[in-house]
Amino acid sequence: MQGLFFETDTGVRYVLRVLVLLIGFWTAWRTGRAVAEGWQGYVTVVIYTALLAFVMRFLHFSLFEGPFVSPFYYLIDFVLLLVLSTIGFRMRRTRQMVDNYYWLYEQTSAFSWKKKD
Repeated sequence: MQGLFFETDTGVRYVLRVLVLLIGFWTAWRTGRAVAEGWQGYVTVVIYTALLAFVMRFLHFSLFEGPFVSPFYYLIDFVLLLVLSTIGFRMRRTRQMVDNYYWLYEQTSAFSWKKKD
């Protein structure tokens, strides 16, 4: 295990970075879905995503010696995670509206619905 988190072992570090990113992206998507399943508003998605971006910044700092207090990198993490959270939220909310109110709405895309004619 020696050398696992050092500069000389770049292959393992890249694999770990990809795994951390995939876990973060999956968590953001699931966060958006969970908020929609609880019938909460979009503001809750933004708040939870801000907290998740803080956790992702901490993971990059603790595992890869990246900057922890960096508004630029925090903003990048936040925007990427917010995109995935929003996708999960809108997909789940569309499915909810179409399934629960099938006599009122029909699905127009994966992210939207409209009133039936």
